[in-house]
Amino acid sequence: MQLIPRHDPYLVVRSTGGDTVAVLRGELDLVLVRHLRPELDALVRESDALTVDIRRLTFCDATGLGLLAHCAGRTRQNGARWRLVCDQPWILRLIRLTALDELLRPEPPRPDGPESQPGPPDPLDPRLSEPGVTRPVSWAANPD
Repeated sequence: MQLIPRHDPYLVVRSTGGDTVAVLRGELDLVLVRHLRPELDALVRESDALTVDIRRLTFCDATGLGLLAHCAGRTRQNGARWRLVCDQPWILRLIRLTALDELLRPEPPRPDGPESQPGPPDPLDPRLSEPGVTRPVSWAANPD
């Protein structure tokens, strides 16, 4: 898989041909949705198969679920394959309670799936702030 270069600590995208994996991190709330929506819309338009991996989310509200539902619906309208990788019980419960399980179709990660491929270190990982551990400049969050 090829890593698409970006300086966004909340979204890492890997792509091979038309197969794209988008890994979301952090708190998927109104602020992050506004930040990520243009990027995800572009991925929906350009991908033959889109996997969104939300296992690293620490929070998700109604706007976050709305963004995921929007992406799932648009991906299918475009005739592309959609996968939502999630193993967090609290998010799975939210999806079920909001009756979005049929649209989002969350599934656990596959050991041989594209989301299991190693990516760069998680820039939000608290271990990166330990003494002696440095964060690569290309993965640093924008100081603005």
